[in-house]
Amino acid sequence: MASRGQFSSRLGFILAAAGSAVGLGNIWGFPTKVAENGGAAFIIMYLAMAFLLAYPVLMAELIIGRAKRANMIDALRSISGNVMGTIVGSIGAITVMLILAFYAIVAGWMLSYLVEALLSVINVSVPWLTADSITRNLIFTAAFLVFTCIVVIGGVSAGIERWSVRLMPTLFVLMLLLIVYVSIQPGAIQGWKTLLVPDVSRVLSPSLMLDAMGQAFFSMSLGVGTMLVYGSYVRKQENLPSLGASVALVDIGVAILAGMLIIPAMYVALNNGVEIFNENGSLISGPTLIFSVLPSLFESIGYVGTVIASAFFLLMVIAALTSSISMLEVPVSYMVDAKKFSRNRATQIITFVVFIASLVIVFNFGALFGLVITITTEYSQPLLGLLLCIFAGWIWKRNEILNELKNGNDQAENSWFWKIWPWYVKLLCPLFIGLNFYFSVL
Repeated sequence: MASRGQFSSRLGFILAAAGSAVGLGNIWGFPTKVAENGGAAFIIMYLAMAFLLAYPVLMAELIIGRAKRANMIDALRSISGNVMGTIVGSIGAITVMLILAFYAIVAGWMLSYLVEALLSVINVSVPWLTADSITRNLIFTAAFLVFTCIVVIGGVSAGIERWSVRLMPTLFVLMLLLIVYVSIQPGAIQGWKTLLVPDVSRVLSPSLMLDAMGQAFFSMSLGVGTMLVYGSYVRKQENLPSLGASVALVDIGVAILAGMLIIPAMYVALNNGVEIFNENGSLISGPTLIFSVLPSLFESIGYVGTVIASAFFLLMVIAALTSSISMLEVPVSYMVDAKKFSRNRATQIITFVVFIASLVIVFNFGALFGLVITITTEYSQPLLGLLLCIFAGWIWKRNEILNELKNGNDQAENSWFWKIWPWYVKLLCPLFIGLNFYFSVL
């Protein structure tokens, strides 16, 4: 126990855990879902789902992690007392490695666009950096994984916490500066209207509720053990419900800030002659938005656009890195805890395995890229979230959970959290997640 790492401060944990949750999906996924689902109507439902669904599951991971002081596999095995925990934990570790394999490829694109933007500032043009090629993909995927590896090798306080405390404030500052700049450009006002004016008729739309539920769940990187492992590094005296709420609020805040940046930016692009709608009338989203629409906007601004592009892609790389270090930590923590590898060696081995998986995806991009994303994020993640609710609500002894909560709050038994959360995570969360999974698959 003594050899396990630990976050040295409450702020360090909040920024690291929020960094894990804040990723590329927040910045390109959330804004377009807002625009496509009635603007503020979607935000209202997203806020509701974040606390009705995502927060209870987040708390399940944090409580399990801190109580068991172990990686996902050993923690769930300890709760189940049989092979079931080992199987679920192993699926989680494999899932998070596959997510990191495709995530590193996308983050590599961000890195190459950042380098291209920085070179453009000094009037150097290298078209190869933004042209799709296997060589570029492999070089920048490897570079991104090396950065991730270096941070994780540093350990919990000297690596993950230290870098999160630096990167997350930088991310906030960059977002705020970009929001201010974009907001004063012609066309931005229409983006703000799209963002802030709710289409009231759609608030209770089943498709909107489904999108909001899915976004809330996935934006907090739940189900694959990242929060469970981070929870295992939290000090015993911390009040976990309060800590979890802080993480959820920061993650929600970044998602909303992303909407305040991306949606007005899209309408500024439209004002500058850049097409932002698909043939079916929906807003362009995903990679096309990030690698086509916004670069066209930056180009239309002139020299200032190259500086804005540099800041934007730096923002994207930071968001990617804060997520990737938490993903890599999941299998690394298992290698260190259960297999007694040194952190240095465990991190290098897992990074190499992930790079090999990325390599396979890059060389079979058309067949594997979308498939891996679908299997991991649409199938595996929600099912793992469902199983974590079952572990916390049905398998783990209630008294053990209460005793763990009392470590950070002597009056936990009388708190609103304890009166609501146990039955909520036992009954309602599995139902919500199950319905979301059912409808998203069908």
